[in-house]
Amino acid sequence: MTDSGSAEWDIVTGVGLTALGVAAGRAMETHRDDSLICDPYAEAFVQAANPPVPMPTRLDAVDVDDPEIPWASMATYMGVRTRFFDEYFATAAATGVDQMVLLAAGLDTRAHRLGWPAGTVVYEIDAPKVLAFKDRVLAAEHATARAQRRTVAVDLREQWAPALLDAGFDPSRRSAWLAEGLLPFLPNVAKDLLLSTVHDLTAPGSSISIESIEDMAALRRDPNFEEIWSRMGRRMGLDVTELWPDQENYHADRWLTEHGWTVSTALATDVGQQYQRPLDEGPMRSTLFITAQR
Repeated sequence: MTDSGSAEWDIVTGVGLTALGVAAGRAMETHRDDSLICDPYAEAFVQAANPPVPMPTRLDAVDVDDPEIPWASMATYMGVRTRFFDEYFATAAATGVDQMVLLAAGLDTRAHRLGWPAGTVVYEIDAPKVLAFKDRVLAAEHATARAQRRTVAVDLREQWAPALLDAGFDPSRRSAWLAEGLLPFLPNVAKDLLLSTVHDLTAPGSSISIESIEDMAALRRDPNFEEIWSRMGRRMGLDVTELWPDQENYHADRWLTEHGWTVSTALATDVGQQYQRPLDEGPMRSTLFITAQR
């Protein structure tokens, strides 16, 4: 494992707390009778972290009339999002790709819960304290990875390629990349750096899938959106939107197209309909799932 001292957040502060909220959403979705995904470790992460404000891990523990935090809606979105990217990796693996890279992996457990072909390597890049917490919980749960799992503890806002290469990544071979829940937290110059680095490290036949909020500027001006996140911020002690750089909209699909990738996009709301799991419009109205092939 490589290390970097600049990404100092842990699992109950800053961006780390958002990763814990995502785990809570996956846990709630997992316990549904008609769940879209199964993450047997998500609940353990929430319980082990003991967050400053309790996070539910089952829908029957959620107050559906709670005006502060729309946990049920968040769980539904996490189910849709996770299922979409699970299928993305399954498609890549079926074509023989055996290098998978999770950018800002957080508490993702795909290395442990998906069925990977023999020889698959899953690289997880994130802040050192987040990965260390995840490793402790997975060890306590006696979790066994179904692929070769290699963690890369480094700040994605910096030059992270050397750390990935040191971990064994081979840029001459095809790879599949995922940026899930990452782009909104990066300033535009860091988004450029991220995509440029991925581009430089990918061989022909590689792919990337990205969760992108296409019109963040409009969301910031939406009084309903502002009210919802302000209430959540007061309850959680963290306003996620304060972690989002206040800059012009960034179109990752356009960047990839201009650099020779073949791009397809899907609105999250449309994906939810395909899974027969409608999403609340709200912030989801401009959330886009981008998949690109090189």
